[in-house]
Amino acid sequence: MKKQCVLIVDDDHAIVDSTALYLESEGFCVVKAYDGLEALRCLEEKEIHLIILDIMMPHLDGIKATLKIRESKNIPIILVSAKSEDADKILGLTIGADDYVTKPFNPLELVARAKSQLRRYTMLGTMVPAKNEVVQIGGLVVDTEGKTVSVDGNEVRLTPTEYGILELLCKNPNRVFSTEEIYRRVWNEEIVVNDRTIAVHIRRIREKIEINPKEPKYLKVVWGLGYKIQKD
Repeated sequence: MKKQCVLIVDDDHAIVDSTALYLESEGFCVVKAYDGLEALRCLEEKEIHLIILDIMMPHLDGIKATLKIRESKNIPIILVSAKSEDADKILGLTIGADDYVTKPFNPLELVARAKSQLRRYTMLGTMVPAKNEVVQIGGLVVDTEGKTVSVDGNEVRLTPTEYGILELLCKNPNRVFSTEEIYRRVWNEEIVVNDRTIAVHIRRIREKIEINPKEPKYLKVVWGLGYKIQKD
């Protein structure tokens, strides 16, 4: 089986090298870059399945690099930063990152998060055959084989994490999922997640599938309990 390739981007060479050792020991192919511009060049030249991207870098920082990557690619991105404030995490998730890790991090946890993201990304591709199923709720259509989403005939681009959440909810319309259950079912991990992480992903999905995200037709919050897809 072809190895999955992880792009590690950080201007600290020691962090890049140590992270690469852990990933390579788990059987991953690793590509190294040391700023955002070099990362973009690697994406043009190589087949990359996951990006571990530091925020504070010269030439092109991780935030701007993520925005650029999301213009054309939906591969999972894990942002890494020395900043631990919720505002920074929310910003990273809002612009399209799938996960966020704070320095100093436990390399084993980072590898676990990488594996989780790669499993979901692989399931979105052609490497894992899926049963052909189209879920339609009003004008919202989720094709679970093609892993595509459309609203009123217009295709909607989602990140792997966003798609995983939406597919889970659409397959179980009117059922309320707590943030803990969404994380367990979509991430398939027991890693503790901040409730606001799920909230940011939900907000981004709403912005993409709802005509008026402030008055959602499909993706509803059930206060104190969780989230659901409304099917009348």
